[in-house]
Amino acid sequence: MTSYLNTINGQPVASEQVLASINPATGETLGTVPVCSPAQVKQAIAAARAAQPAWAARPDAERKALMMQVAEVIKANAPYLAEWVTKEQGKPLGGVGPDQVPGARFELWGCEVWTQVPASLELPVEVVFEDDTRRDEVHRKPFGVVAAVAPWNWPLLIAIWQIIPSIRSGSTVVIKPSEYTTIGTLELVRLINTVLPPGVVNTVSGAGEVGAWLTSDPGIDKIMFTGSGRTGARIAEAAARNMVPTTMELGGNDAAIMLPDADPKAMAMGLFWGAFINMGQTCACAKRLYVHESIYDATVQALKELAQAMPMGNGLQDGMVMGPIQNRMQYDKVVDLVESAKKAGGTIVCGGEPKGGAGYFYPLTLVTGLHDGDRLVDEEQFGPVLPIIKYQDVDQAVASANRLSAGLGASVWSANVERAKEVAGRIQAGTVWINQHGMIHPMVPFGGIKGSGYGVEFGVEGLKAVTRPQVISIKK
Repeated sequence: MTSYLNTINGQPVASEQVLASINPATGETLGTVPVCSPAQVKQAIAAARAAQPAWAARPDAERKALMMQVAEVIKANAPYLAEWVTKEQGKPLGGVGPDQVPGARFELWGCEVWTQVPASLELPVEVVFEDDTRRDEVHRKPFGVVAAVAPWNWPLLIAIWQIIPSIRSGSTVVIKPSEYTTIGTLELVRLINTVLPPGVVNTVSGAGEVGAWLTSDPGIDKIMFTGSGRTGARIAEAAARNMVPTTMELGGNDAAIMLPDADPKAMAMGLFWGAFINMGQTCACAKRLYVHESIYDATVQALKELAQAMPMGNGLQDGMVMGPIQNRMQYDKVVDLVESAKKAGGTIVCGGEPKGGAGYFYPLTLVTGLHDGDRLVDEEQFGPVLPIIKYQDVDQAVASANRLSAGLGASVWSANVERAKEVAGRIQAGTVWINQHGMIHPMVPFGGIKGSGYGVEFGVEGLKAVTRPQVISIKK
């Protein structure tokens, strides 16, 4: 069995202990990955610290050119890396580009684009005040060493979101992949290290304690984390002790609201992918759908037809659109929430029963008859299940959307964009989409509020978030 290694200071590094990576579609062991020791975590941080001054001292044009070389490496190795995403994470290979089935090839296409865009951005010196007596400039400086902790749902894409802006701005990175999807990330970093100087990007793998050692180390200057609120709270506590700034994306329970004038058939496909992209295992999926009573039955029927038509299976097989839930823990949570919905009086429109056999496959499931307060409505399912809740009054729907602690994304669906914008402005979320859901863009800031975290990624604002401002004030 192949053992995949960490990259520290540009060199492959093994560990005494290993853990297995499992294919969620088949249950087979794909290979082993190192479980880093505390000493190896410190070694990776030290390598990043040693490499950072020279990396930051490079001319900005040089760093931008190297980012473009990284994008070329990703593009050249996309078929290999996409296969690892499918084998480890479960999403089918799918197509490439924004208009294709959003699978593993789409994820690698995103990695390439989210590398190119930060490389194209500028952070010029800003003159914030000037008169006859003084001139005040804001310069953007790298933090130093960035600790990144990536999740298992989009393992390579989110790793790129964390790595690329950080190194683009002159910091160096130590990234800890999810223990569920480690091999693909280790291989991604190994490959991009063929064009980056040693120590600029380093990996440490293992279970949760490895991430805790990394994020609590006093040698870290900035933390980027995407994952659960519970883990995020522990990281925030450690960061507070060391006075380390953080960017936290802690998931969501996004509400989608169909206004009375929305067209269920015309909007069904957008709603479907807004809810079920990556089997619903996406932080900004629509996870509870509020539909006006006048179009409720038509909306349920349109979504049912789509859900029942989507092929599900091993993502390496041709024609598959849906894959498994990524791990047993998440699978059991989805099963439990659906069973709780049945006990609460919910009606299973389609799906609702485990498929059985190898792999963590669960059918696309629509549930009606639920209300605010039921577990499937209030708890983030992070899986292929969507509760569809009937409402009578738009104010009621907005109140329902805002009642939970989550605040990552939301959407409003209507034939009247101005009316939809008015409703959107009343929703408490970092992003509110109109007639689409979850449609992120590398130039558009993205981040949550309330229990969904703080800080933004993407675009100029995201690049600023991985820098610290320094004011230079000049007396004339």
